[in-house]
Amino acid sequence: MNNNWEFDYSNRYQNDPNGAPQSGAPMNENNNFGGTQPDPMPGAQPPYTPMGMQPPHKPGNGRGKRIACGVLALVLCGAIGFGGGYVGSMVANNGGKTVIYQAAPADSSDSSSSTGTPTDAASMSVEEIAEKVGPSVVEVTTETVSYSNFFGQYVTSGAGSGVIISEDGYIITNNHVIEGASSIKVRLSDKTEYDATLVGTDSKTDIAVLKIEATGLTPAVIGDSDTLKVGEFALAVGNPLGTLGGTVTDGIISALNRDITVNNQTMSLLQTNAAVNPGNSGGGLFNERGELIGIVNAKSDGSDVEGLGFAIPINTAMEVAESLMTTGYVTGRPAMGVSVLAVTDMQTAMQYGVSQMGVYIVQVNEGGAADKAGLEAGDLLVSIDGNAISTTSDVTSILDEHAVGDTIEVQVVRGKQMVEVSLTLQESQPETQTATSEG
Repeated sequence: MNNNWEFDYSNRYQNDPNGAPQSGAPMNENNNFGGTQPDPMPGAQPPYTPMGMQPPHKPGNGRGKRIACGVLALVLCGAIGFGGGYVGSMVANNGGKTVIYQAAPADSSDSSSSTGTPTDAASMSVEEIAEKVGPSVVEVTTETVSYSNFFGQYVTSGAGSGVIISEDGYIITNNHVIEGASSIKVRLSDKTEYDATLVGTDSKTDIAVLKIEATGLTPAVIGDSDTLKVGEFALAVGNPLGTLGGTVTDGIISALNRDITVNNQTMSLLQTNAAVNPGNSGGGLFNERGELIGIVNAKSDGSDVEGLGFAIPINTAMEVAESLMTTGYVTGRPAMGVSVLAVTDMQTAMQYGVSQMGVYIVQVNEGGAADKAGLEAGDLLVSIDGNAISTTSDVTSILDEHAVGDTIEVQVVRGKQMVEVSLTLQESQPETQTATSEG
């Protein structure tokens, strides 16, 4: 499926008040396969800053900065009436703390609310459902320090949504909502605002977990996305445009298991025709019992397209969230220990000082699998296990078929020579995160 998907890049496609793109927008594909963020190849110049934007102010004191408005987070927050719930729990890595969250019972047809009050979900109106799940949906705002060769450092802002998953302040959202943020704030449905810390994030599934210092919150009841059927009712509540928190839209589950490639990551997503817009990212999609069944993260950006929204199934999202809360990263994933860049046009090839198109290794982790195998920055990937490499998604697809400890055969061009190496995959380690709370 080859389409254009609007996948909120809060910190990559920021616009100034006049609509001019800010620096930092990627000119090509890039990805991280167990490596740190790629630096330009030796001798290469950083991307040029587009002309025509308002000059951002260099940061002085924290409150005196001019904030470039870029509310581009795609968030879908859906809500329907509470179904019955039993208490689920897991142990997070903050001193062995047990995180309590509400999970729907195995047979949700005979359900009660999270407070123990019986609920006839079939008779609930959209108004009743929205009222019950509204307190579980939050607004997420970010500030990101960006750099331009022309203007130096400046700050951009972004906005999205999130869903409360524990009464003591754990919140699930999208990775792309908070990616690169230097500060994160959360606003509850009652307009109370908190500084948030980043517990962990996973770019592969586009899931992140935040924590605020609060208790007595209303967590969403976690549903079961594996039991969904096409045609089921779905309700979305979110923060479209980053300013309209609590907006409710309804629709159905239009399709299951849609393989959608966004930002060079192929994801298996739920499809819905509930209206989603920039600012909805990280919010929840709920079923007719008010159970959280998905975290919305993408929509089609085609001007002639309507009713094509997508959400991460909640079973996938919660599995990742639990791993992030327990260890800070998703365990068991194989990694090459490299960062790669897809050069797709002559301008980019000239910028990075290479002579042909293709997928290049731009950084090799010291002591990692690729380093031990002898791969080097600047190598042009030709094939892995005999499969030709033309995009970073090709690398992702191949790694998805392997496990930690597997050996793969990698063929690269180095200078004018063809080099073949055997590489033993290691476990992917968490990326360095810098987002912290800011008073």
